[in-house]
Amino acid sequence: MSEHNHVVNKDGEVALGKVDDALNRIDDERQEEILQSFESFKKYLGERVKLAQSMGMSEETMAQAAEKVGNYLAAKEDPRNREEKLLQELWNAGDQEHRHALAHMLVRLAQKAH
Repeated sequence: MSEHNHVVNKDGEVALGKVDDALNRIDDERQEEILQSFESFKKYLGERVKLAQSMGMSEETMAQAAEKVGNYLAAKEDPRNREEKLLQELWNAGDQEHRHALAHMLVRLAQKAH
């Protein structure tokens, strides 16, 4: 896979515009595995946050990426459990500022979970 397919390039720069493309490349089976339970979702998010931290990514950048993921999930995925349903309802109830704050909280939750 060439560099233009990645969210983060070899210099560690983040292309937030590529987050949706990266999410669309996750096959259905893997996506179901990630979203089957809130614990598996937190584990997956925690792994991604740990990777982002190891690359020197700031919490703000991670929150911006988490916000993109939240927008994607809210638009394209049905909640599979109570926790995901609550997150979706909170996401949909909030405006841009609230969603960004929730994305920060999800990053912090993932940091503690991993």
